[in-house]
Amino acid sequence: MKAIIQMLILAVVLVSCQKEILKEFPPEALQETMLSIDGETNTFENILAKYKGKTIFVDIWASWCRDCLVGIPGIKEIQKNNPQLTYLFISLDRKVQQWKAGVKKHALVGEHYFLKSGMKGTFAKAIAVDWIPRYMIINPDGSIKLYEAIKTTDEALLKALK
Repeated sequence: MKAIIQMLILAVVLVSCQKEILKEFPPEALQETMLSIDGETNTFENILAKYKGKTIFVDIWASWCRDCLVGIPGIKEIQKNNPQLTYLFISLDRKVQQWKAGVKKHALVGEHYFLKSGMKGTFAKAIAVDWIPRYMIINPDGSIKLYEAIKTTDEALLKALK
């Protein structure tokens, strides 16, 4: 009997700890403002609207993040094999100068935005960013096709790209 109760408690804990997988962006994420590489500020909602009708590969990253840097060759390979996608890089760097230097140093090709509020801000909390890099695939209608991958070799990511 004691073992059954322990198993039930464990099952409840595991189920309650699972991250919700979103299919749409929450309003608070859509209203977050981001800075473009050329200095313009825009809401995430307006950024997505700019690319409506296109499939978007989102890379949430930072120039200080070792795992993000390790993933860059994989991103470049995905870009080579999927030129039809729009590539949207959202930086969680602490300073604009670091972000811009990282984009240049790593020759990242795509659309670039800086999230001033970082990993602890509204946008990151709304989509439960708990690790970077964080890769997402957005459908042409703005819905979320792939909510989360942290490696460019993730099977779910590779499947979503097809």
